[in-house]
Amino acid sequence: MPRRSTRGFTLIEMIIVLTLIGILVGLSLPHYQNSVKKARETVLRETLFQLRKLIDQYHTDKGKYPASLEALVDENYLRKMPVDPITTKPDTWIEVKDQPSIDELVQPGTEFGILDVKSGAEGNGLDGTPYSTW
Repeated sequence: MPRRSTRGFTLIEMIIVLTLIGILVGLSLPHYQNSVKKARETVLRETLFQLRKLIDQYHTDKGKYPASLEALVDENYLRKMPVDPITTKPDTWIEVKDQPSIDELVQPGTEFGILDVKSGAEGNGLDGTPYSTW
């Protein structure tokens, strides 16, 4: 009677290997998720920095603030509206408009430009501050 080959893994060896793989994945998953969130927050901070820089550059060039972020695109300061990396949408930016002081005499129909831009993403960053305050 021919003898069967003894090559291969036993069931117990396969269960041990799968258990070890499961433990390693379980330990590394939270670190991976935090690193993805940290990367998105870094991109958000850089995007906000660049948008604010372009708003200031527009003010320097034109002597007034842009009416909206779309004005930056229309006048070729931006190629296209950037995507908020937290919401993954380009239309969630919050525009902070210029407000006249009480002493200023404002004529009717005067349009005020945007001074600042903030993220419209809900929730808090890893440092605990809301995204809308960045």
